[in-house]
Amino acid sequence: MSCEERYRQSLEAALGDAGAARVEFDDVAGWAASAGAGPENPLGAEVWVFDADLSRVLLVRNPWRGWVPPGGKVELGETPREAARREVREETGQDVDLHALPAAVAVRSYHPAHPATLGLSYVAIADPAAPLTAEPGQPVAWMSLDHAWESCFPDDLFRMRGHARWLAGFSDSAAAPGAS
Repeated sequence: MSCEERYRQSLEAALGDAGAARVEFDDVAGWAASAGAGPENPLGAEVWVFDADLSRVLLVRNPWRGWVPPGGKVELGETPREAARREVREETGQDVDLHALPAAVAVRSYHPAHPATLGLSYVAIADPAAPLTAEPGQPVAWMSLDHAWESCFPDDLFRMRGHARWLAGFSDSAAAPGAS
């Protein structure tokens, strides 16, 4: 399979999940309309890993972005969902089950030197007592949703809080639409 075909496969999966996301931020339709050029339009995936009480989220301290959800680039031929699970494993040591539906889709640049890209935010519930294994130079920690943290994406806290409140509206977060 060519590089272009693998990119198309990843892009189709991303746009399918983007359409299923609970919330859309930014100009996703505009990005999608211009994304046909090829692999120079990267895709991103992250996971909002909440504790069962929906009061904390698992974050990674990135050297230039501050505290952010575990995530990264979707590799060619990989679905955003596969990338999200892989990134959580690589950055935190956790093997999580993602809710079936993404929490959000946004268009943003993850690095000052990189173009804006489509980013999907998935959700998982994990046990804070489970051991964490950080990548070198990128500490990982459970952070309270009640307190702000240093991040180049300050809106993320409010977006995660909003999704946690939405999940809390169900008797159990596993009963929420899209929970696995």
